[in-house]
Amino acid sequence: MILHKGEVLFHQGDSGEFLYHIKSGLFKVTRLHENGNIVLFNILYPGETVPHHSLISPKETHGTATAVIRSEIEIISAKEWYRELKENPDRPLEVARLLQEKVRFMQQRLDHLTVGTPAERLELLIKWLDDYSQGLHLTELLTQEEIGQLIGVRRETVNRLLRGQH
Repeated sequence: MILHKGEVLFHQGDSGEFLYHIKSGLFKVTRLHENGNIVLFNILYPGETVPHHSLISPKETHGTATAVIRSEIEIISAKEWYRELKENPDRPLEVARLLQEKVRFMQQRLDHLTVGTPAERLELLIKWLDDYSQGLHLTELLTQEEIGQLIGVRRETVNRLLRGQH
């Protein structure tokens, strides 16, 4: 399946009938809170199978995944995935590797959030996304508000930092 920028892979609260293997592209995952705040809390990238919290057992989706660039996805039946997990002795180790990779990614993101200045954090985010962005600039992928959420600063600070890059 091909999704284009702005198209939704799954919505917050979906039942979890499917898992998705990201072959190419990028997705932002946002969560709508009861108070109306929408928070960007994850970026999904090629090689991942998602939702992560449903790799071993089903659970409704925690957020909404929206394509930020043209993306190719393999749709996987959750029933088939869980059956394979039980029947194939190698599958649990594969799932453990997927989860390990995501934990390492999250550790890297935490490192990026705690390093130096906001400008340095922005630069680290840009460098990381360059590997997946198909040549698009950060601001073509994410809003200033979303960039701020990823690097731990306010939108106004992102605006100032981006102006300083040109």
